[in-house]
Formats: sequence, structure tokens, C-alpha cells
Amino acid sequence: MTGNTGNTGNTGNTGNTGNTGNTGNAGIQGELGGGWFIEDRVDLPFVMELDTTSPGNPPLRSLRRTLGQFGNRTWSARWWAYLVLHDFAATGWRATIDPIMAASWGAITPGSTATELDNLVNAARDERSQAMGEILSQDVEFITDFMGLLAITPGSHPNTYRVLHAASLIGSYAVLYYKGAYNRPRPSQLCPALLPPLPMPGHASWPSGHATQAWLMMLCIEHVLQGVTPPLTPGDIGVITSNLKILAKRIARNREIAGLHYQSDSTDGQQLAGNIAPFLTGMTAGHFFDAVGASRVEWQ
Repeated sequence: MTGNTGNTGNTGNTGNTGNTGNTGNAGIQGELGGGWFIEDRVDLPFVMELDTTSPGNPPLRSLRRTLGQFGNRTWSARWWAYLVLHDFAATGWRATIDPIMAASWGAITPGSTATELDNLVNAARDERSQAMGEILSQDVEFITDFMGLLAITPGSHPNTYRVLHAASLIGSYAVLYYKGAYNRPRPSQLCPALLPPLPMPGHASWPSGHATQAWLMMLCIEHVLQGVTPPLTPGDIGVITSNLKILAKRIARNREIAGLHYQSDSTDGQQLAGNIAPFLTGMTAGHFFDAVGASRVEWQ
């Protein structure tokens, strides 16, 4: 049996099991409670119980509530964000932003791309090993990072949580339009030796979705904080927004260090977020407007 000991080399992979701790973030992605399930008895399903605490022992299955709607608070943030997306899509945002993005794309040349690739090679050599933890944890979602920095939870600030989800979804929606329109190859397609530590995403490189989403989330939270009544002190708002800006910058930079994005992807993603933001923060009615108002109450 000792001949099988050669396979023990594979046990090194068990170190990856530590990453399963990230599954706790599933709840952050919108389904409150994460992935729980409720077991029921086979011999006596709960629905067949009798209410023995009430006269006549009525069966629970005959007891019905009268509800007219699903309920606003029952919408999870993940799915509620799509309601905001419908409102955003109707604003005609592309008429304003298309020319701006076209000009930014025009500034990208073969020469500038070559320089950016050289910079990514240096980043892989000098920074990737130190940044690996953040690269992995921020790959699928980084609302967790924003909530940690703000010291909030879905329970303590449910409407702020919704604002973050809406910004994330709308950033993704807008950025994917331009990815499809310009179809820039990923850095590792041009320089395979970059060998990103994560699978190459199944969409084009420019602009960076992580950058667009992170900066739009920052701008939306800043908008919330600036309207709190009684007002937060300018110093307090400044502290929070400074931290959020650096977080957004860091999230975008980690994607570059991973070899998944060029610097111009990040820069133009930030620009896209800045151009999108007024279409959200300028709404005077609708789902996002209501959530912003409710969020401000949470920060009083």
C-alpha cells in the first residue's frame, strides 16, 4: 500500500479549504439568511399540526392571513436592485455617456496598451503574492468590503444595503454595454505569461466592471450621507468618503495586479461611474429615490 504514498503530494491542495470560509458571504449577495434550509417531519408535516392552544384545536392548514402584496421589506436587496435597473434604463443615460466613452476609447493605442502590459508584468512580479488574499476575496463580490468599512450589516442598515446592491447591478449593466461595444482583449490574452490566479472572466476587458461598480457604490453612499438630517459633520463625511474612495481604488487595482485588467480599464471604469451616478442620485421618485431617503434615516 505504500506505493500510493506518491499521491500524498495532492494533500497540499487541502490548504484551499480555507477559502470555503468565504461562503459565509453568500448572505451578503442578497438572500437574507444565506443558504439555510428548514427540515420537516415525514410522519407529521408542520402543516398538518393542530393548534392545541386555541378552542376547537383548529388545523394550522386552515389558518390563512390576508395580505394584498408581497411586501416591500420582503424583497431581498439582490432582486430589488432589478427594480431600480428598470428605472435607470428609462433615463436615456447612453445619450450623454456614449460620446464620453468613445473619446476615452479613442485614447487607447497599441503603444499605450504595450506600456500597460509591461506595468502588469511588474505588478505580477512585485505585488501579486501580497495582494492575493484580497484578489480572491473580492473576485465574486465586494459589497462585504463596503459594509465592513461602514460598520453596518443588512439588519442594521437594510436600505443602505439596498443602495449598495443597486449601484453594483447598475454599474455592471452599464459596463457590460461598453465591453460588448468595444470588445477589448484581456491582458492575459495578449500576454499569456501573466497567468492570472483566477479564471479569465467571460467578457471583454474595457472598462473594468470592478472599478465601475466600486466607484459607483462609493458615490451613492456619499450621496446618502450628504443628505442625512440632522446633517453629519463635514469632517465625519470626509472620513467615511476618504476611506470609501481608497477602497474603490484598491478593489480596481487588485484586478490589475491579478492580470485581469489594464490600468486604463480601471481609470475609465471610474470615469463611467462618475458619469452614471447623476442618473441615479438625480432621481426624484422611484425605488432608488425611496431607498436613499430610508437610508438617510438609518444614519441619523
